Amino acid sequence: MRDIQKEYFGNRVLKGVSIRVEPGKIYSIVGENGAGKSTLMNILFGMPVIHNTGGFSGEILMDGNPVRISSPQDAVDLGIGMVHQEFMLLPGFSIAENIKLNREITFPNMVSRLFGSRLQSLDIPAMRRDSRKALDRLGLSTLDEMLPVAGLPVGYMQFVEIAREIDKEKTKILVLDEPTAVLTESEAEVLLATMRRLAGEGISILFITHRLDEVLAVSEDITVLRDGEQVATLKTGEASVSRLAELMVGRKLEAVGCDACAPSPKGDKTLLKIEDLRVDMPGERVRGLDLDVYEGEILGVGGLAGHGKIGIANGVLGMYPAEGKLILDGKELPLNNALEALRSGMAFVSEDRRGVGLLLDESIETNMTVTAMQCQEKFLRRMGISLADGGAIRRHALKMIRDLDIRCTGPEQIVRRLSGGNQQKVCIAKAITLEPRLIFVSEPTRGIDVGAKKIVLDLLVRLNREMGVTVVITSSELAELRSICDRIAIIYNGKLEGVLPPDASDVDFGLLMAGEMSHSRKEAS
Repeated sequence: MRDIQKEYFGNRVLKGVSIRVEPGKIYSIVGENGAGKSTLMNILFGMPVIHNTGGFSGEILMDGNPVRISSPQDAVDLGIGMVHQEFMLLPGFSIAENIKLNREITFPNMVSRLFGSRLQSLDIPAMRRDSRKALDRLGLSTLDEMLPVAGLPVGYMQFVEIAREIDKEKTKILVLDEPTAVLTESEAEVLLATMRRLAGEGISILFITHRLDEVLAVSEDITVLRDGEQVATLKTGEASVSRLAELMVGRKLEAVGCDACAPSPKGDKTLLKIEDLRVDMPGERVRGLDLDVYEGEILGVGGLAGHGKIGIANGVLGMYPAEGKLILDGKELPLNNALEALRSGMAFVSEDRRGVGLLLDESIETNMTVTAMQCQEKFLRRMGISLADGGAIRRHALKMIRDLDIRCTGPEQIVRRLSGGNQQKVCIAKAITLEPRLIFVSEPTRGIDVGAKKIVLDLLVRLNREMGVTVVITSSELAELRSICDRIAIIYNGKLEGVLPPDASDVDFGLLMAGEMSHSRKEAS
């Protein structure tokens, strides 16, 4: 790929990136969130989002010859396969059917002889044999290829995606976009071993990940992107975790001591004390976290993908199995009990607003009030039995729509028909309705436009400053955290690596996010 440039509506997201991938080699691309890694790979795979937004400039060559890739089918025909960050599987189909999707093996029948080949029958035994072979190449000999995808652990879903690509006979290049983010450590090790084996068979692999130790473990060449620019291309022998981290953040990282960490706000009251928290959330496991949340603050939680920052709120609020101790305002709370967590004065805005946070086919007013009705028995009339108080629900919804400036046709509008930013406001309104003392907000601006991002962040600040709610905000966008937080906790490998003030240097944040802070402390001691 030569001098690849891409703009989205006047915003340059790639500024002349060039990469060269040799046969049977593993080539890694690293960078912070928003650096342009996925955009570069979407260009290589011909994704519609690229061509629907004006295309790109630059040149792609395969075997020395210029090629034009205008669609994923073009890419597949050239021998390029891609496993995306988001699963692209059909849950109602079997593993074998997903692996052979759009490449089904068929045989003629009486109907097809009369009406054409499109009505041929599926050759299930042949499809099973091919799928079995692909799964065995990945070391999944115990996984039944006829199981439905729905209900599979996320790690297995990721391997099914990869099996689909390596089943394609023509595959020369395999793009893996954050493939280990949803995997356990043992699953990630299996995947890395599989990548080495595939490379040994002659398949070139483009590997995108935030986990720098994985990059060093399997790559031969590494390109670092920062704000759409190619800042370095290194051989693995020239790289280290700290070297890659300093290139990603833009400044040389030097060892710093504990003085860089934000001091505990003396005299401030600890509202929530988290001790030795362990959360079994696939891809975001927490491995023994200690953290204090002070009353009235906005605490940011950051770190690279896959290191556990998302797991904290999900564990505290009972969304995933957790162990450890939670002490809220001096009282110990039970873990793994979402109802008790909500009744204790906490609220949660999930990172998965469409899958967890909202009832997409229900009205705005129902979404805003349903949790409060269930957990706190609000908006109910007692008439022998409890009935929903439609008048109270409507008044509250109208107030929330007005206060949060939710752009809609009215409280009866179906949430699915709102924009992403307005859906996020409904999620926040739902949490506010619980009148919490402490609210966990996870990835609040994911998937919404720039204007809506500012509105949502301003809303969280208002919630804190005007209503006195303590806010814990988890985000992959460090600049976002620095813009509104009083302190920022950085998570590395499932544990607290350190806490910094928002005006700390890029050097300090880079060290924490790369896991080098504790390493430098150990060396100093």
